[in-house]
Amino acid sequence: MDYQEALAYIHAVHWQGHKPGLDRTRALLAALGDPHKRLQFVHVAGTNGKGSTAAMLDSCLRCAGYRVGLFTSPYINRFNERIQVDGVPIPDGDLVRLVEQVRPAASAMTDVPTEFELITALGMLYFAQERCDIVVLEVGLGGALDSTNVIDPPACAVITALGMDHVQELGPTLADIAAAKAGIIKPGSPVVSYGGAPEADRVIADAAAACGAPLTVADFARLTLRGAGLEGQTFDYDGLTGLTLPLLARYQPRNAAVAIEALRALRARGWQIPDSAIRQGLAQVRWPGRFELLRRDPPFLLDGSHNAHGMRATADSLRALFQGEKFVFLVSIMADKDVDEMLRLLLPLAKGFVTVTAPSPRAIPASELAARIEALGGRAEPAGGIPAAVARVWELAAGGPAAALGTLYFSGEVREAVADLAKN
Repeated sequence: MDYQEALAYIHAVHWQGHKPGLDRTRALLAALGDPHKRLQFVHVAGTNGKGSTAAMLDSCLRCAGYRVGLFTSPYINRFNERIQVDGVPIPDGDLVRLVEQVRPAASAMTDVPTEFELITALGMLYFAQERCDIVVLEVGLGGALDSTNVIDPPACAVITALGMDHVQELGPTLADIAAAKAGIIKPGSPVVSYGGAPEADRVIADAAAACGAPLTVADFARLTLRGAGLEGQTFDYDGLTGLTLPLLARYQPRNAAVAIEALRALRARGWQIPDSAIRQGLAQVRWPGRFELLRRDPPFLLDGSHNAHGMRATADSLRALFQGEKFVFLVSIMADKDVDEMLRLLLPLAKGFVTVTAPSPRAIPASELAARIEALGGRAEPAGGIPAAVARVWELAAGGPAAALGTLYFSGEVREAVADLAKN
């Protein structure tokens, strides 16, 4: 088996269409020797910010001297980014070897695993074989029934900002969504929550109390932003002063505050994490595709804001960094999102739109998305592909700012197209 065959096996259609549940993941991991039981975890759930928060935790824990696994989704450029050890994506050869190891166990199951369950097992096996001290484990969807939730009580559970997303799977109210996310809370394990939504906060507090899990809610009253620009941000949080963060979005210091509280919770349980490691880890964190400045002059930003909650935060960040300026937006959005609300958030900032169909079967066709923008009073034109779309945005921006928004699924191709355009 070569690398492409391994990827084809992971993405095969026969893994799709199963009911949610943990039994398949447990059975598969048991057949592999329960590698997850040899690991410790920080388990991260949430609607928005969970990937950024996971990246901050990973960076700070590595700066504290630990060997750290990182499990996230989706990827930006290559599938291997989803499974990392000490900041390095799993090598192609190791991925092939693990697929060959997992395939007999998966194929022997009567109720075969889903694709994400298979990837979860691959990650657990790799992290155990690499003898990670701790794994930062990002939930795929929800929490309670997500395949990552097979783990024993983690060193810390983290619930980032909550909003209305995946309502078909998780429920129609914020309380329903919070209940699904709170499913990662386990007896005795500390919980750190972003907070700020009373309806959700009550659900999380009740779940923590029922499990005897000490709960900390990040106190944003103790957060002070000192400076922000295209180089990054400087802020203070609860006794830590002059912290620097290279991530540009206005909301990232809040995610950093959540990460700091989680690291302090770990420290209270015996993990050796000095303030110097927190400071260094935040200063060094990298998280591509999340309010990322691909080009500085003229500015071209890329952000994977994929729901209305995230798009509102992105729009606020654009206003703060580019006061009064209008953008040409390159957009692609999944059909199961609150599309019109996302577009309404962008219209006041828009000089114009170019639409494209991201490489996902759920993506709205570019022509249909352009028509919806026009119906809302905006100016839009569809493009035949991502390179052509980036070139057209560049042309329309005419030296002004531009941004590619709406999904992470086109992030890799957008980054490549902007890089190629800059060479010419």
